[in-house]
Amino acid sequence: MSVNGNGNGKAPPQTILVVEDHPALLKVVKGILEEAHFKVLPASSARKALRIEAEFPGTIDLLLSDVMMPSISGPELAKKLKAQRPKMRIILMSGFPDGGFLVLNYGWHFVQKPFMPRALVGRVRDVLKSKTHEQSTAHFDTRK
Repeated sequence: MSVNGNGNGKAPPQTILVVEDHPALLKVVKGILEEAHFKVLPASSARKALRIEAEFPGTIDLLLSDVMMPSISGPELAKKLKAQRPKMRIILMSGFPDGGFLVLNYGWHFVQKPFMPRALVGRVRDVLKSKTHEQSTAHFDTRK
C-alpha cells in the first residue's frame, strides 16, 4: 500500500510537518508515520520548516516538532505556523520531562521521547481525530 494513496477510494493521507534537529530521529519518525500512511514533510530545523510551510500548496494537518531546537524553539515555531495555518494541529515532543509540564500547562499536545512507534501513531491519530478546541498560542512562553 502506498503512502500517497491507499487505492480504496478514501480521502488522501493527512499531511504532517515533522521538525526534528537530530537527523537519525527525523528519519525514524518519518518512517514510522509513512508506514502508518501519513504524508510526511520532514524538516531538520525550524527555519526549514518555515520554508516548507510557505512553499507547500496543500493542507498541513499537523505539526510534530521537537521542543528544544537551535535558533527557534518548537513552541515559537508552532506559534508562527499556527498564525499562517490556524486549523493545523500541534504536537510537541521532548526528551526532557520538564518539556512536558510546560507544554501541557498551556494546552498543547505532547509526546515524551523516547516513544514506541505505536504510541506515536496513536497519539497523532487521536489529535487529528479530536474535536478542535483551539490551542491558544498567545500566552505560550516561547523562551528556551
